[in-house]
Amino acid sequence: MKRLLHWLYVLYALILFGLTLILTFLLAVPASFLGETRGGNLIYKICRAWADVWLAGVGIRHKNIYVHRPQKGSPCIYVANHISFLDAALIVKAVRYPVRPLGKIEMTKAPLFGFIYKKAIVVVDRSDPEHRAASVRRLVKQLQKGISVFIFPEGTFNLTGKPLAPFYDGAFRMAIETGYPVQPVLFLDAGKRLPNTSIFKLNPGRSRAVFLESVPVDGLTLDDVHRLKTLVHEKMEKGLNDYGPLSFG
Repeated sequence: MKRLLHWLYVLYALILFGLTLILTFLLAVPASFLGETRGGNLIYKICRAWADVWLAGVGIRHKNIYVHRPQKGSPCIYVANHISFLDAALIVKAVRYPVRPLGKIEMTKAPLFGFIYKKAIVVVDRSDPEHRAASVRRLVKQLQKGISVFIFPEGTFNLTGKPLAPFYDGAFRMAIETGYPVQPVLFLDAGKRLPNTSIFKLNPGRSRAVFLESVPVDGLTLDDVHRLKTLVHEKMEKGLNDYGPLSFG
């Protein structure tokens, strides 16, 4: 009986996802004609509303915990742990000011979702060095316009069984080159709500995002990329351990 109820819940969640996605798409299409910045900000707000409705509809109760509260108009480089399919929805649920996440280009192929995805984020083809460089330039451009960026420095799902996988340099190099601070964020319960092993393991419950103390980069040079990356990794790993063990599905 319990198994049947769970399957019915997942079916309901998928139907609700589809219906709300169609509505989001219909709103995002006209917004996309307003340009990369204005249109992108409006699409982000639409996605934020979608996340509010869908997460509440499937019984996922989200809460932000602020060790440091980012301020509107003060762009930064958000970095977060990546462990769940739910993380995309949590970005727009947790970060209430305009932000441009960096995401995989492969996701743009999904019907409806792909259109919204490529309009709301900066896509990157990690296999193409020129495309990677172009994506970084787009992110820097957004920062210069006062819009924060959001990067998963692990690059992909953390499958190591440890709180964090090793970080790539990109986010930290960008922070030093632009002078914008790094804002670590911890997604604590995403792996419990939706493990990265299957979308059919979705379940209701709490979701928490912890905004740790911001890490300034004043005075740092590119020689300090590894030191900055290590410092942020240690802070995030300590935070994940302090708040309790994560579920890896």
